[in-house]
Amino acid sequence: MASAIPFTAQSLLRAERAIRCSPFRLKLLQDLRWHSVALGAIADNDGIRQGYTRRPLAELTAENELLWLMAVGLLRREVDGQGLTDSFRLTPLGRHLLDRWDSERVTDLKPRFRDHLYNSLSRWLRLPDWLQ
Repeated sequence: MASAIPFTAQSLLRAERAIRCSPFRLKLLQDLRWHSVALGAIADNDGIRQGYTRRPLAELTAENELLWLMAVGLLRREVDGQGLTDSFRLTPLGRHLLDRWDSERVTDLKPRFRDHLYNSLSRWLRLPDWLQ
């Protein structure tokens, strides 16, 4: 479980809060640990059938949620010989959190009201990329 990358407590907390508040289930992260998952397998009813989502998500909604998880450092886009794809994988931060949850035997990610509040503030009140 020891990670070679020293993550700050703030980045761990922000990433954990982001995934807890997302519409995704822990199974998606577990599958992303071993292989990439395409957006099409996550969106609409396919996401529910795979056990990836809590409710059907439109493709645009699913992509926006995944992009937020990329912004906090949990996911990355898969790359092939042609460039970026519509598939995603876990980053070292995502693997670190998943390893921790595995050792704690976490079976579901349940957000508290406070998590939703702080996640919304982080997500919608952040500085634009050109100001950072």
